[in-house]
Amino acid sequence: MRQSIESKKQTWATIFIFIGLVIALTSPFHYAIVNLYPSRIYVGAIMWCPAIAAFITLKIKRRKISSLHWNWGNWNYIRWSYVVPALYGIITYVLIWIFGFGNVANSEAITAWGKELGLFGIGTLHPTSITIIAILLLATIAVIRAAATTLGEEIGWRGFFVHELRKVLSFTGVAIFSGLIWSFWHWPLLVYYSNNVLLEFTMFTIVIVSISFIMTYYTFTSKSLWPAVIFHAVSNVYIQKIMPSLTIKVEGSEHWLGENGIMFAIVTFIFGLYFWRKAIKEKL
Repeated sequence: MRQSIESKKQTWATIFIFIGLVIALTSPFHYAIVNLYPSRIYVGAIMWCPAIAAFITLKIKRRKISSLHWNWGNWNYIRWSYVVPALYGIITYVLIWIFGFGNVANSEAITAWGKELGLFGIGTLHPTSITIIAILLLATIAVIRAAATTLGEEIGWRGFFVHELRKVLSFTGVAIFSGLIWSFWHWPLLVYYSNNVLLEFTMFTIVIVSISFIMTYYTFTSKSLWPAVIFHAVSNVYIQKIMPSLTIKVEGSEHWLGENGIMFAIVTFIFGLYFWRKAIKEKL
């Protein structure tokens, strides 16, 4: 029994070393974004802080970086890690359109999107063609590009953190604890970007914890960090770039839109609940 207690103490010590390092490494970049300028360089640096924190923690504990579940795993998990976040992003905005919290983008909005992507430089294109090309580019190239930064987060959060938590917590405990820490880690950025701080903090926390259930499920079932990397990249692209670009905002309904919006919180909560039940059923 004593060995078990000592082992748990050591695990919790490792967990808090990692959290402390994440905070220490991230804080300067949070400060720079909030007080200087929200440069992509600062954002990219922040997203790699969890990975660096994991590497340092492993070094302190005299463990190998190769222990971070680098194997690619089963392709089936990779496929579903693309489909699920794309699906909840699409469902979120379809519901927004149906309930009138936003409208499907008109030809003018699509034209503006095409100009932003430089598509008018390749000849005269119909808005429908612009839409198809833009979505294909974002759904592939943009996802690959996004994966370069989400990899930094996921090496830390799903490659290291959730596996340490699993030594001392149930699946439910791991998903909730890791989700809350992941959410709190984003909070300084929300101060900068939010218009309604209380509402957006609440919705964002629900979103992150809900998504944590899904990503924890795929991490444990695949025994790989790569499904989480793909999942995170796809989620960011669909909910930050593709679906908002296809939507015209309706005045007074802004709090329903976006990754901090009410609709996204509702949809991801339902998805998270499904994967929680699935994990319990499979005895993860």
